[in-house]
Amino acid sequence: MNKAEKRLLELIRERAYRYSPEAPFQLSSGRLSPHYVDLRALLCAPEALVATGTVLFQRIKQFERETKTKVDAVGGPADGAIPIAAAVAYHSYQVAEPIETFFVRKEPKGHGLKRWVEGHSTSGSRVVIVDDVVTTGGSTLRAIEASREQGFQIVKIIVLVDRLEGGTEKLSSLGIPYEAVFTLNDIAAVPSRQP
Repeated sequence: MNKAEKRLLELIRERAYRYSPEAPFQLSSGRLSPHYVDLRALLCAPEALVATGTVLFQRIKQFERETKTKVDAVGGPADGAIPIAAAVAYHSYQVAEPIETFFVRKEPKGHGLKRWVEGHSTSGSRVVIVDDVVTTGGSTLRAIEASREQGFQIVKIIVLVDRLEGGTEKLSSLGIPYEAVFTLNDIAAVPSRQP
């Protein structure tokens, strides 16, 4: 684990993780869990946003070197992927290796161009799908489907946190390289803050 990854993990533990066995949290999947990871709030903090952009950019570049595949864009489901993709794009521009971004709406816009996918839209582009937290994998799978309909070639999936509740298996079964920067086990390995 490099310096940026260590700091990002510390920030997640300090600012985004909650543990409450007495009053479990309802997740977007509908499941109840004593563990809650609020990365959307975390990614509003400048230091966390910078660390996220750095970590994901490094992983994308490592993937490019290992597979000799050029990544054209990074994106994923609204709302979770928007700050992540923006952080990667910002970092990529800062180091003079720009990567464009896109996001997949929850439903097509009802006016204007009525798109599912906003931002980078070149058919045939090689893209990395990113997401903040994966539980069952549902929102990530919907983003993958819409991205394929856009004509994108999905070359990798990277999530910040995998809760290890079935999403890994669903996403790994697609035949697309999948990785989680952290799992719930990494985050919950230290004493947690109560809600």
